[in-house]
Amino acid sequence: MKLHWSPRSPFVRKVVILLKETGLESRVQLVRSVAAIATPNPAIMADNPLSQIPALVLPGGEPLYDSPVICEYLDSLHDGPRFFPAAGPARWTALRRQALGDGMLSVLLIWRQERMKTPAQQLDSWLQAFALKISTALDRLEDEAPALAASGFDIGHLTLGCTLSYLDYRFADLDWRAGRPQLASWHAGFCLRPSAQATVPDDAAA
Repeated sequence: MKLHWSPRSPFVRKVVILLKETGLESRVQLVRSVAAIATPNPAIMADNPLSQIPALVLPGGEPLYDSPVICEYLDSLHDGPRFFPAAGPARWTALRRQALGDGMLSVLLIWRQERMKTPAQQLDSWLQAFALKISTALDRLEDEAPALAASGFDIGHLTLGCTLSYLDYRFADLDWRAGRPQLASWHAGFCLRPSAQATVPDDAAA
């Protein structure tokens, strides 16, 4: 299998962490692929017409995208504990947490694009809206942190861990841990996982 990969994408990081956690890493070739909002990449578009990563190409040439689909597919290929619970409340909780983490990442990516504009080009209403959405989500996660800590590591935990790490990577000035000690403690545990340590975003990577 081939995975369009970047050392900085939090959505790609989700997939790579799952590969490491499940022992599937050797079955996937990582292909360095540059995805930019304003610059479509023909090499990516050959497998994902939206020019977005991650995109996984199966042995027969069929592509899969995006990270939730890829992660669930990969989760079907190993014999260990499942990252996607099969049924019942545990499944819906895991999927909800994944959706929240992915949604936060989508907001953060747009927010970062807006913050990179000159002050004269920025829309203050957008900046305020993005800040409110992320702050509210973080407060909800602070309330949920004890439940996160008490449950097994699944796709919800993996996604939220990547999301909080992306805040550290691109939004360090927000100081998201302030007033959220339980969430900060949970994330510290996530960062100690070997799979997380091996996938820390790296601006210097090729």
